[in-house]
Amino acid sequence: MEHAADGASLVRDGTILLGAGLVFVLVFRRLGLGATLGFLVAGALVGPHLLGLVGDAETKLGFAELGITLLLFIVGLELSPTRLWRLKQDILGLGLVQVVACGIAISAILLGLAHFSLAAALAVGMPLALSSTAQVLPMLQSSGRLRTPFGERAFSILLFQDLSIIPMITIIAAMSRNPADLGGPPGWLLVIYTVLAISGLIAAGRFVLRPLFRLIGRLGEREMFVFAALFTVIAAAALMQALGLSPALGAFVAGVMLADSPYRHELETDVEPFRSILLGLFFLAVGMMLNLQAIADRPLFVVAIAAALVVTKAGVITLIGRAFRMEWRPALALGLLLSQGGEFGFVLLAQAQNAYLIAPEAASLFGAIITLSMATTPFLMAATRAFREQPLTQEQERDGPMADGANAIIVGYGRFGQTVGQMLMTQDIPVTLIDTDIEMIDIAGEFGSKVYYGDGTRLDLLRQAGAAEAEMILFCMDGDQIQPDTLESIQEAFPSAALYVRAYDRRALVKLKPGPARYVVREVMESAVKMARLAMADAGIARADIDRAEDMYRARDKERLRIQIEAGDIRAARAMVAAQAPWGGGERP
Repeated sequence: MEHAADGASLVRDGTILLGAGLVFVLVFRRLGLGATLGFLVAGALVGPHLLGLVGDAETKLGFAELGITLLLFIVGLELSPTRLWRLKQDILGLGLVQVVACGIAISAILLGLAHFSLAAALAVGMPLALSSTAQVLPMLQSSGRLRTPFGERAFSILLFQDLSIIPMITIIAAMSRNPADLGGPPGWLLVIYTVLAISGLIAAGRFVLRPLFRLIGRLGEREMFVFAALFTVIAAAALMQALGLSPALGAFVAGVMLADSPYRHELETDVEPFRSILLGLFFLAVGMMLNLQAIADRPLFVVAIAAALVVTKAGVITLIGRAFRMEWRPALALGLLLSQGGEFGFVLLAQAQNAYLIAPEAASLFGAIITLSMATTPFLMAATRAFREQPLTQEQERDGPMADGANAIIVGYGRFGQTVGQMLMTQDIPVTLIDTDIEMIDIAGEFGSKVYYGDGTRLDLLRQAGAAEAEMILFCMDGDQIQPDTLESIQEAFPSAALYVRAYDRRALVKLKPGPARYVVREVMESAVKMARLAMADAGIARADIDRAEDMYRARDKERLRIQIEAGDIRAARAMVAAQAPWGGGERP
């Protein structure tokens, strides 16, 4: 009976949390404030300190921290070892300077304003120097900036922060006043544990995980692939946790080891839904832990320290960015983006409390300060967007698009868009060209093409370019930049314009095809078919047989694509891939 009661309570709590999260995220997204703030407010509302509908926030937070682990695994999948090596200077340089400088600055403020002892100031200042990986990385992903130089620098800092948890735990243990901590492992032993654990994960990735996924791929069992993906993440995190290290670091290393494997996209697709749900639950749990009574008892202190935290970190990181040769606007954007406290701060505050360096009341108070600082980030980014945008210099001034009666608007005038535009122009179809690459615009001008500067996915800019009268809008940008909701809003605003979209690969096509676009074209499909025809011709195959092979491939590919679009799943119709490509052809074209 007790187990049944626990199960009923879990279902009830889950229903309340998910319902509150759903409502508040929809509202806050509609207001342009982002999902994170919606989850935090929802958790605070239904949590024990306000309505009291859901309790036991600590247990739920411990479970939901798996969302951070899955997030770092997915980020690792995006970073091959070679790319990670390329970022080593930012990780070890920019990241190290940020953690040390912010930790010292915040500790100094606590010494001066809060009259903490030196040990207590360091025990609190170090956790506050960390930013929220769980908040910042989704913001970078949703804005498409994670793989840009700006995004890579932000990620490098976040990654070093995760690595710095190990020495921070060591420092807190060394300052501990708790006799029970004296028997803990020394710092040098934790470093050895870290090196051995990472080496073990690298070896496991090469000699265990890749053969395992290869076997599962041959069996064609989708459920086993999901099972193995989750096992990989949780096992890597559990290994690190057993050694007293960061679980997220283990998941990240496992992701990096599989980044170059042919299963990267499959793994990312399988893990992503779990990551999204658990990360949402994490912020709900953080909101539940927001001690409103602590804020009510000392409101000026909480607000003042939270404001000092945000201002100090934003200012220090901006100065560090400038020292690392960033322009001041991107440096300011980086400072504001990383100005909040982070989720690992809760872990380190608990360590400091257990070490008798700070009182439980202080741990609760600074937990509220971290949560409050996290809530400021969406407001700061929204409020400073126009101020942070890089204005064009006088030498770089470019005309914005104007409505000049063009039948077609081409967004993105790189190697793909140039071919599309030039072919349309041969038939005297009036074309308006839009791009954001200043250098490319200048080069195009040298060849007589007028390319307007601007972000062609913005409704106001498209309206200015004459989209309301245009017959077609062709999105020819590189990469996977266009999202289904963007296309829907554009089609709703300009219903008379047919939308054409360049898709990065088959996965992007399946994602976009149910939407309003009239045609979605895979960028490498036709060139791949052309090369295959040339190769078969050089092999001595007759023209009729080449035509027949192409027709057969296109027919099967079209049918397989139809099934995948209807299912909304790239893994659908896998048997047709095997029949079409006995060697196990991939899904990217």
